[in-house]
Amino acid sequence: MKGQTAAAAVGNRFSGKVAIVTGAGSGIGRAIARRVVAEGGTVLGVDISGDGLVGTASSAGERMSTLRADLTDPGAATDVVASCLDRYGRIDVLGNVAGVHATGHATEITVEHYRQVMAVNLDAPFFLAQAAIPHLLATSGNIVNVSSHAGLQGVPYAAAYSMSKGGLVALTRSLAVEYLKRPLRVNAIAPAATNTPMAAAGTFPADVDLRLLGRLGGHRGRTEPDEVAALFAFLGSDEARSVTGAVYAIDNGLTAS
Repeated sequence: MKGQTAAAAVGNRFSGKVAIVTGAGSGIGRAIARRVVAEGGTVLGVDISGDGLVGTASSAGERMSTLRADLTDPGAATDVVASCLDRYGRIDVLGNVAGVHATGHATEITVEHYRQVMAVNLDAPFFLAQAAIPHLLATSGNIVNVSSHAGLQGVPYAAAYSMSKGGLVALTRSLAVEYLKRPLRVNAIAPAATNTPMAAAGTFPADVDLRLLGRLGGHRGRTEPDEVAALFAFLGSDEARSVTGAVYAIDNGLTAS
């Protein structure tokens, strides 16, 4: 039933495994961090919000530690991976979840706006993957990128966001093919509207054309963060050992329709 969480159906798929989860301070990242810990894993949660990380860690339990980092900093990726290795000695899963959502007319997007969206949504996952891959190969690990339905279809008033999420889909597939013959899997999840603080804070231009937005309306409501976390738990675990290069839409049929 819609509104129920997926957290009830947990197993032990991450016992002995270590995951880095970015964006762990709220929303989907928080739900994923909690899910991995609930299934026996250890999590390094990364976010720019220290308060958000404290809130997640307090509910996740002692197998989660935190690291405040600004992922727009090109050097942050190396620091995050080094911190995980210092604390736990290994990396099994890289969850690139952190994201920023910004809307506006394409002609009004500033350079600063564009650079921030790209830095968080696309640059950071690339550089984190680059830093983590040697260690993921050592553990036969995997990467799960959280993209968006905006990376799979045209979304008005979100040009930079859609570009960044489409790029993340391309990055997922490219890495998956590059490492087909080596012990690394790379997959992506593409949620549509999800009940998160980021989605709740979203706004559109005052002169928005509702006819353009209407085609994006789902018929079955919003997705819950725990539902995305449940899919992450499958893709990030050994149960998905034959899955690589896949992009899973979790959008109540939006992209299909």
